[in-house]
Amino acid sequence: MSEQDETARLWKVNRTIHELVKDRGFQVSEDELNMDLNTFRDTFASNGSVDRMQLNFFAASRLNTSDLVYIYFSEEKNVGVKSMRKLLQILEEKAIQRGIIVFPSTMTSSARKVITAMAATYKLEEFSESDLLVNIVHHTLVPRHDVLSQEEKKLLLEKYRLKETQLPRIQLADPVARYYGLRRGQVVKITRPSETSGRYASYRICF
Repeated sequence: MSEQDETARLWKVNRTIHELVKDRGFQVSEDELNMDLNTFRDTFASNGSVDRMQLNFFAASRLNTSDLVYIYFSEEKNVGVKSMRKLLQILEEKAIQRGIIVFPSTMTSSARKVITAMAATYKLEEFSESDLLVNIVHHTLVPRHDVLSQEEKKLLLEKYRLKETQLPRIQLADPVARYYGLRRGQVVKITRPSETSGRYASYRICF
């Protein structure tokens, strides 16, 4: 892949990860969301190739500015324990409990074990760059998804006199669930167009 193609690829990945962070309720500037390819190239690829370390950023929640997420672009093509240790070191230094690692190709089983082992201390997620080339929630066939708060979930179950187990399910590994960072037990409202009523809503619980 030429440097020009690689820059265009990373521009798309960078845009999608910023949209993902915003859709999860974190503060992202419009300049970052709407950055065009030429500006991206001038900012991050002035020497021809993109320095992935310059793409790293953190964002604060719109509801709680002390709730931060750190986005880490790995320079290691096949992510191993080394990259995970580096990310954990950054999170510890910055006192951030949420981290998302974006990597060029693959992740080893050892690296994934780190995510599981550290789950009690850090909420770590991983996306390959190919996962982020296109924003799946912008696709015309993907209906609108809204993640319910715990209070909204409680009111929903009370309104319809339901138990959690009676709700339809969405898998933790579902691409849309991964996009929104759903956790087990969270409920998502899915709004679809309807020929008779304009639109209708259904609900799914993550498991």
